[in-house]
Amino acid sequence: MATKGTTIKRILKEAAEITTNPTPDLHAAPLEENLFEWHFTIRGPPEPSPFAGGVYHGRIILPPAYPLRPPSFRFLTPSGRFEPNREICLSISGHHEETWQPAWGIRTALVAIRSFMDTDAGGQVGGMSAPDNVRKQLAEKSREYSCAGCGKGALAILEEQEERCKELGIEATNEQENPLLGKIALIEPKKEGSTTEPSAPAPALPQTGETVSSSSPSLPTVPAAQEVKPTPTTQHSQSPRVQPSPQTQTQPQPHSPAQIQQRQPPATTTTDAWIDKAIIGIVIALVLMILRRIA
Repeated sequence: MATKGTTIKRILKEAAEITTNPTPDLHAAPLEENLFEWHFTIRGPPEPSPFAGGVYHGRIILPPAYPLRPPSFRFLTPSGRFEPNREICLSISGHHEETWQPAWGIRTALVAIRSFMDTDAGGQVGGMSAPDNVRKQLAEKSREYSCAGCGKGALAILEEQEERCKELGIEATNEQENPLLGKIALIEPKKEGSTTEPSAPAPALPQTGETVSSSSPSLPTVPAAQEVKPTPTTQHSQSPRVQPSPQTQTQPQPHSPAQIQQRQPPATTTTDAWIDKAIIGIVIALVLMILRRIA
């Protein structure tokens, strides 16, 4: 489990790495009053992308357990590709902690987001679709965006980044050369066709998470029905058709012997009553005989 000291050390390390190794198309830095909130500025993909020439600003929220838990990303600038001020569903973001790896960092995630801007939203959480002409108009307007938290415009931030890169002799690098990009993807909602699978074993297993194991309990029901087959003859035609039906039919069969047993006690009660009457008759006869002798 990451301690607060480890988290702060990692955040400062990433901030120093982005500052000492800048790129003209990307800038990210934590706020002075909060190390766990970063603001980023990225340039839109090059031509013929409808986002070419755009300057997009956003914020990053780092969890207290960073880097063991992933950060969350959201755009503040309207782009026509990502909804403003809504968290992006990325395999490297907080929406999918199971795919996050601590070796990844903020720079890698921002490079991935920039490369995914030209892809189809496809129902992705935080994504949106818009015509190319609308995206081009938003790209022009994005150059005028100014962030109150940063205290400067997004275009001014990238211009300063370009000047710094020129001083250091750094040129724009190929984003696709990053080996980690192959493991990062925008997450689209899965349209699982497994709705028919749980419907069959639904009467036996109500839990949807056990659809695979539901087929195994259905098999033992057949031998269970075979054990009861010697007594009734009607089950031979019903058990091979529907497996759940033997379960409903096997229940009354054990009760049939019980019903027979319930019928037997009345027979014993009638015989007992007959014996009682015979005894009473004999007693009366003896009393009469004694009275005759006395008389």
